[in-house]
Amino acid sequence: MIFEKWLLPDEVLPDFRHVTPEVLRERGIRFIFSDIDNTLATYDDPTPPPDTVRWFRDMEAAGIDVIFVSNNDRERAEVFAEPLGCPWYGKAKKPLIRTLRRAMKDAGAEAGESLLLGDQLLTDGAAGKRCGMTVFIVPPIKDKTTLFWRIKRRIERPYMEKFARSRRTRGE
Repeated sequence: MIFEKWLLPDEVLPDFRHVTPEVLRERGIRFIFSDIDNTLATYDDPTPPPDTVRWFRDMEAAGIDVIFVSNNDRERAEVFAEPLGCPWYGKAKKPLIRTLRRAMKDAGAEAGESLLLGDQLLTDGAAGKRCGMTVFIVPPIKDKTTLFWRIKRRIERPYMEKFARSRRTRGE
């Protein structure tokens, strides 16, 4: 498959709460560069929901830095990140990597100790892989159903299926 090296995630998890400090320690991850919308909250949640706050505090207590990197506008990223007091980057334009690289540099993060957490292979996954990060994908919390989004999800499907097949082959 074309673009396989950029579109196959390292893990697909049921939701962000399955990203735990223990899972990250096993992989040597110290930094999470996370998408916001449909990864940690719906587009309708202006601020972090309680389960997102608990997850963030668990990461903070474990010494894992969380940085938000969103394709949404800067105001959305700032309003969401402010209650948590963490760094944020809006209008990231993923899968382009300029903003993600700047976020890594600002955090003092190396690719090998960094995770990109998101809900889309074509944006989040591709950006993380292009930066050399570990990539975890979660299903969208509340997916959009417009034609554009249906086409994007259809393009992602073969890569998600290949990931699932490789897991079955390894007996996971």
